[in-house]
Amino acid sequence: MSTSALDLAPVIPVVIVDDVESAVPLARALVAGGLPAVEVTLRTPAALGAIERIVAEVEGAFVGAGTVLTPDQAKAAADAGARFLVTPGCTETLYGALVDTGLSFLPGTSTVSEVLRLRELGVREMKFFPAEASGGAPYLKSLASPVPDVRFCPTGGITPASAPTYLALPNVACVGGSWMLPADAVASRDWARVEKLAREASGLRG
Repeated sequence: MSTSALDLAPVIPVVIVDDVESAVPLARALVAGGLPAVEVTLRTPAALGAIERIVAEVEGAFVGAGTVLTPDQAKAAADAGARFLVTPGCTETLYGALVDTGLSFLPGTSTVSEVLRLRELGVREMKFFPAEASGGAPYLKSLASPVPDVRFCPTGGITPASAPTYLALPNVACVGGSWMLPADAVASRDWARVEKLAREASGLRG
């Protein structure tokens, strides 16, 4: 059975890379801090190159591509070496492309109908996005009883303070967030600070 990003740590860092050269030290800091699953979002021109570099150079990193919106992006991410794919939502066309890559994936959901549609297709691991704007932990808690066999990675607006509330839920395997990557720390290449924040995040428990 393939490795699931949901099982590696309580937090999946959501990374926006503007400079390919910073990708490797950034990922090394996250892995050293105990967060091996790294979601590089396809929001910048540097993203695919960053995925390639991290895959090639960072031992222990389990690299994924996030903000996958189109079939072409799914294929490009797979070709770059991504191990898993994450989408903010999921259409039939996009779902087919995700399956075609052969990679594990976390399709985005925010309603019960979306969850049930994906569940009918055999999906049991999903992203819940945007988490805070879509009802947060109380919403996910309400899904645990009627849909007990689906696990979520809520992402969007989650902080170190709110993460434990999510992680305490039986249907939440981990959360996604970017608080361990403050913009000023990344800009100044303060990887020691990133590693420290990652270590704190890796110790979060509900």
